[in-house]
Amino acid sequence: MATTTTAPAGPTVGGRHGWRIVAALAITSTIGYGTLYYAYAVLLGPMAASLEASTTAVTGALTASVLAGAVMAVPVGRWLDRHGGRALMTIGSITATALLIAWSQVQTIEQLYAVMIGIGITGAMVLYEPAFAVVVSWFTPDRRPTALLAVTVVAGFASTIFMPLTGYLVAHLGWRDALLTLAAIHGTVTIPLHALTVRTPPHVTASAPAARPGHTLRRIAARAAMRDARFWVLAAALIVHGAATSTIGVHLVGYLTSRGHPATFAATAAGLLGVLSVTGRLVLTGARRRLPVTTIVAAVFAIQAAAVSAMPLAAGTRVGAVVAVTGFGLGFGIASLATPALLADRYGTTAYATIAGRLAAFVTTAKAAAPLLAAALLPHGGYRSLLAAVTTACLLAAVGMRLVGRAGVTAASTATGPPDHGTAAVPGADPAPAPAHGERAAGRP
Repeated sequence: MATTTTAPAGPTVGGRHGWRIVAALAITSTIGYGTLYYAYAVLLGPMAASLEASTTAVTGALTASVLAGAVMAVPVGRWLDRHGGRALMTIGSITATALLIAWSQVQTIEQLYAVMIGIGITGAMVLYEPAFAVVVSWFTPDRRPTALLAVTVVAGFASTIFMPLTGYLVAHLGWRDALLTLAAIHGTVTIPLHALTVRTPPHVTASAPAARPGHTLRRIAARAAMRDARFWVLAAALIVHGAATSTIGVHLVGYLTSRGHPATFAATAAGLLGVLSVTGRLVLTGARRRLPVTTIVAAVFAIQAAAVSAMPLAAGTRVGAVVAVTGFGLGFGIASLATPALLADRYGTTAYATIAGRLAAFVTTAKAAAPLLAAALLPHGGYRSLLAAVTTACLLAAVGMRLVGRAGVTAASTATGPPDHGTAAVPGADPAPAPAHGERAAGRP
């Protein structure tokens, strides 16, 4: 008969070093997103002119980068569960810095694609997914939301900081020297922070063998998640929502200018999305004390649907456009904060990074492909059809989140492993998966 042995976590799991890790990852995520992703929009025009390539061809390199990161998400997740984040994130930071330098020296569009694919791969090693995996492994469920919020709130300002900074550098140094400056910032800050700060949490390195979940437990837990109906409902909701947000992010400026607004106003309104993403994350963290995460996220997705559906009527005026963008922007970054909370609450931390990596692969692919598909369909249906598709996607995402939160959608099989890092199970144990935050477990009020 199978038995389960548990190793209780102390009440101060996380500790001072845990919060130092949070501070370090908040900084490295901000710099990582700013240099490896957001700077591209500013560099696009100068690069296209210098390489004598079309804007479409240069934009395609960024799409290739995002897709490469999606492919890399699965093996990165497995590595994180087995070995932790220190070596992976340090090597990723070193490689990303070298690629930023190589990016500054590209002479052909083919070289640009090669470098950007490399940046996509290294981005999967240093950005949100590995950072979240490290944070989830350090903190108990009661402290985890605050730790995740700290990382995402700071990193939410990456575009606000690095797009103007990149523009300033390009104007004064040219795009090649601007990239060399960004590489210096990236390497000087992220490499030592990842190498010296990221650590394996004490409860994972406990001397008792039962306290260290092995490869078999991770494999069983990951397989159980793939058999859980709610995982696929959650995946579907996040996929369609990711497609909607990336489509609006790419095409919002074009839509507002098509309504007669100046390009400067359109760009400023689009820039609100980054600031509002932080607001949405703060709303989620505050409201989750009273409501389930799935209920809050579903409500925000529904607000986004209403905001986009109102754009044809409201966006003709500046006030109406700002109101509509504000409504949509509240949910622009909420999924990145809600996802780790939902996955850790539902499936525990034994195979968290593996499960999160598989989910990220699907969602990131949708984010990369949706704007290109929208651009291809735009000449045939116009912006009204595009907005209708985004509205539908947000509504489907809201319905999906409500289904995830309903007790009627049950797992096809139970996850083997501890519901959080406070316990560790011996192979053969089969405890039920932890309920999502705010749901009622059997026998609980």
